[in-house]
Amino acid sequence: MPYRLIAFDAYGTLFDVYAISALAERLFPNQGKALSVLWRDKQLEYSRLISLADQNPSGSKYYQSFWDVTIAALHYSCKQLGLNLSADCEAELLGQYAKLSPFPESKEVLQGTHASGLKTCILSNGNMQMLSWAIEHCKFGNYLDTVISVDEARQFKITPASYQLVLNHFPISKQEVLFVSCNAWDIIGANWFGFDTFWVNRYQLPFEEIGLAPTYQGNDLNDLRRLLQA
Repeated sequence: MPYRLIAFDAYGTLFDVYAISALAERLFPNQGKALSVLWRDKQLEYSRLISLADQNPSGSKYYQSFWDVTIAALHYSCKQLGLNLSADCEAELLGQYAKLSPFPESKEVLQGTHASGLKTCILSNGNMQMLSWAIEHCKFGNYLDTVISVDEARQFKITPASYQLVLNHFPISKQEVLFVSCNAWDIIGANWFGFDTFWVNRYQLPFEEIGLAPTYQGNDLNDLRRLLQA
């Protein structure tokens, strides 16, 4: 295959952000799933608002780190659901980002891809502290050539400046990058930027009705491994 670099999204692709729902359910019985889904949706909504409101290639003047966006999204979600978010509950929920569970196949696929001679990286909306927590917890560091946060561009995905960061770190062409994400909106953004894409369709969803279809897709990262070995 023509690729020299496999660029992975982090949240939802390598790390299971919805696993937080188990803790949320313990803290807020019968509301855990609703809280985790709304929290994630609001995270992404806030990141898009920030980038759309100021698309300056030098960075949005409204930029906040994804950690700050995550806190704001949690506060909003609890208010909307009528949940009393104590300081202790907030600390527990936010603390989960330091120990996110990987998907079962994530480590083996990363390890195998890196061992094959392909370069590997993460490109994420997460800021470096958040990403460092998850990578250290999952022991992924040896299988990644670099970790890229959109903090460098002060623009969240799916702006062109966010995907350009991959090429800033690796002196290769767009055609030599395969971008991997579980998020259909991220696949659309990467396709529009010019990357080939692999959509990890973990939840068996239809693809979006706008944008380019993914170059490849599979049910999990094991399907990516099979593609790269073909």
